[in-house]
Amino acid sequence: MTNSELPGVGSQQTAPHEPQQPSTAQAGHGAPPVAPVQQPTKAKKPRNVVGLIALIAAIVGFIFACVPGALIIGWILLPIAFILAIVSLFFKDKAKGMGIAALIISVVGTIVGVVVFTSVVATSFSNAVGSGETKVVQPSGATSTNAAPAGNSGSKVGTRENPNPIGSAVESKDWRIVVNSVKLAATDAVMAADTYNKPPAAGSEYILVNFSATYIGNDANGQMPAFVSVEYVTPDGKTINGLDKLVMAPEPIDTTSALYKGGTATGNKAIEVPSATAAQGVLAIRPGMVADKAFVAVK
Repeated sequence: MTNSELPGVGSQQTAPHEPQQPSTAQAGHGAPPVAPVQQPTKAKKPRNVVGLIALIAAIVGFIFACVPGALIIGWILLPIAFILAIVSLFFKDKAKGMGIAALIISVVGTIVGVVVFTSVVATSFSNAVGSGETKVVQPSGATSTNAAPAGNSGSKVGTRENPNPIGSAVESKDWRIVVNSVKLAATDAVMAADTYNKPPAAGSEYILVNFSATYIGNDANGQMPAFVSVEYVTPDGKTINGLDKLVMAPEPIDTTSALYKGGTATGNKAIEVPSATAAQGVLAIRPGMVADKAFVAVK
């Protein structure tokens, strides 16, 4: 006689034709592994070549804009960098960082360049114009040979009526001007100096004024004698500055090269004057843009 087992503790009953499922709680087995979720990687934007060029130009331009002697290079590079920086910002899917940096540097560099340029101009103008005070040192034992007009024989020496003699040193804070000689009736010498020189008008002639300009200022960068002037004043008070008819004088004075403390430029200046009264006029010497004039005889 067989006894049928009743389902109980420790027994399992499976349905016909159903495979037996392994227990997930069996010893030595844990929960099935879960695959990690992959985060999408952000693609790196390609380099912006135009922005890189703009950044380099902006940096170099900024540097040159801070150097007084090389301002022009900075003024060229900074606008180029500014334009390239703006263009670089419109490229799609390109890095914008260098373009933005170039834009900022170019703007700041331009502002700095303006400040440096203004400072240089102000300093140059101040050095060029000098203090405005002029003194004259006459050569020892020399006297003016210009005849003073009637009624002015007692005029103070150094006035237009009684000018300083040739060889007098006319000085300002920065310049010393000395008229070495004056050659009247120098038309032939002037015409022979350059084939492009035009002859003087009827009733006029060229004179040659030989003078020396010495820089006695303290500017470490030196100064050009372009701001000193030598003019001729006719007996009736008309000023002739030599700019009315530009001619090339023989052995002309160089007024465009910088002179440093103690440096001297010497040469000739040709001036067209009335022939009839050429010897009766005087020279008006100004040793600086706003320095006082001093009068020097022509013979």
